[in-house]
Amino acid sequence: QVQLVESGGGLVQAGGSLRLSCAVSGRTFSSTLMGWFRQAPGKEREFVAAIRWSGSMVYNTDSVKGRFTVSRDNAKNTVYLQMNSLKPEDTAVYYCAASPRIGFLSTWASEYDYWGQGTQVTVSS
Repeated sequence: QVQLVESGGGLVQAGGSLRLSCAVSGRTFSSTLMGWFRQAPGKEREFVAAIRWSGSMVYNTDSVKGRFTVSRDNAKNTVYLQMNSLKPEDTAVYYCAASPRIGFLSTWASEYDYWGQGTQVTVSS
C-alpha cells in the first residue's frame, strides 16, 4: 500500500512563500509520477504541477507557472512544491498524488491512484 503524507502548509501573507513536502512510502518511488493538486472551498480539484522520475515536469500554466516549482528527491522518497509570490486565490487544500502506472505527465486527477490527506494553505491579503 502506498502512503503519502503532506506537510508544510500554513497561513502566509500575500507575496510570501511556502514549501510543501510529500513523503512517499510503500513502493518504489523513483519510477512513480507525482502530482500536486489543490481544492478551494466550493470549487473542483485543480491540477497544479506534476513531475516524472526523470525530472521532467508540467505546470498549470494559467495559475501557477513562474511562481511555483515542483521537484523531487528520489533518495528521500519526497516530492516538493515551492510556492512563491503567493496570492489569496492560491488558498486551498493542497494534495499530493502518485501514479505508478502512468509514464507520461498527466494533469488528470483520475489517473492518479494514491492521494495524501491534504494540507491547508491560506494566503491572506
